[in-house]
Amino acid sequence: MVDLFSQPLRPINVGLRSFHDSMQAQGARPVDVDWRPPLEGYVALTHTAGGIDIEAGNAEAVTRICNGRPMLVGMEIARDVIPGFAPSGRARLLITHSGPPIEWERMCGPTRGAIISALLYEGLAATVEEAAALASSGEVEFAPCHHYHAVGPMAGIISPSMPVFIVRNETFGNLAYATQNEGLGKVLRYGAYGPEVIRKLKWMEATLYPALCAALEATGPLDLRSMIAQVLHMGDECHNRNKAGTSLFIRTIAPAWSRAVRDPDTVAEVLRFIDGNDHFFLNLSMAAMKAMLEPAGNIPGCTVVTVMARNGTDFAIRLSGTGDRWYICQAGMPAGLWLPGFTAADANLDIGDSAITETGGIGGFAMAGAPAIVKFMGGTPDDALSATVEMYEITAGEHSAFTIPRSISGAPLSASTFARSWQRASCRASTPASRTRNRASAWSAPGYCRRPKSALWKPSRPSNLPHLPA
Repeated sequence: MVDLFSQPLRPINVGLRSFHDSMQAQGARPVDVDWRPPLEGYVALTHTAGGIDIEAGNAEAVTRICNGRPMLVGMEIARDVIPGFAPSGRARLLITHSGPPIEWERMCGPTRGAIISALLYEGLAATVEEAAALASSGEVEFAPCHHYHAVGPMAGIISPSMPVFIVRNETFGNLAYATQNEGLGKVLRYGAYGPEVIRKLKWMEATLYPALCAALEATGPLDLRSMIAQVLHMGDECHNRNKAGTSLFIRTIAPAWSRAVRDPDTVAEVLRFIDGNDHFFLNLSMAAMKAMLEPAGNIPGCTVVTVMARNGTDFAIRLSGTGDRWYICQAGMPAGLWLPGFTAADANLDIGDSAITETGGIGGFAMAGAPAIVKFMGGTPDDALSATVEMYEITAGEHSAFTIPRSISGAPLSASTFARSWQRASCRASTPASRTRNRASAWSAPGYCRRPKSALWKPSRPSNLPHLPA
């Protein structure tokens, strides 16, 4: 017995992982037991404290999302088309970013780098130092893209002069917006701000944007819901893999370029750029999901998640029943393969509005139909199927327009915070990782990230709907 008490303590932690992590941070060597109370005897909540039927609200949200018809109707410059974006009507310059609200002081390296790049692109600063000083001066207003019916991948930056796609939900009439995708490498959305980044952005504004406008005028509105439904059966999940979507977009729009753009060299240049950027369709799928999801907001008693977003510092969700209120916690670290020479120590926390794809039932929720991307991330096709099957446990329904090819079932749709299995399963999103040490560098790895459990979410402000259960 004396020998027992003279040995180093090895505490056993049963339950919350945070207790284990706290002891480990203090130098102890705890043993963690992954245990949760059994669900036997669980009684599902069916109504709010005010008597509103939760399942009826959730069913209405699923119906609205499935009935949405996102159409790509055109392009414009952000300041001319996004309500509230025009500098002339504002006291300060507006730059929107991915994720929930955040101040400059708390922003991660990639987001700060992308803002610096946007200020250089706008011509409001001549040097990186000037741009950083302006960004931190209080003269620039930062707001989430979601506050302006927009979405942006990775850092998600939209500044007034950037061209944006306009997607209209024909069923409900609402609009959503997204910028053009720059491709991989040293690009603004990964936080890069070198001269080559600004040159590409200027080329996209001066050459790519007018060519796309001309082609869309010739084709008329493009049915993005139909295109997404097709590419889900062609190996894409429309988040980390967009090869089929980009190819289908080229196939759809290329004939119009031959008629609408007179300069054959411009047509060839634009086609080469999009053909060399497999992620080009990502921004369109994101805007489509945003347009489909917004009509599902503000349904009384509804626990369906209408937004999942991260800014490289925080991860946050919005629920239909609580409207514009954000529930915020720390962003997670993506898991997956790393490019040669990189490890998790080089990576930033998860970032981007592209989790709107999972919110809409595609992306990581539809990973079963994209075995190629799972192998690329270090998994197997069986892992992809398991990931999708797990998501049915925390969702309120299946998508009637988007089906999974391996089963022809509807994709799991509408994550609900009152799902019975929420404490056993958490949302998966396929996502790339960005570097945090060097903002002028960029993409490090493909991977996926689990969304935190609901117990970690903290509202961004007091509830204005006290009849909803906490």
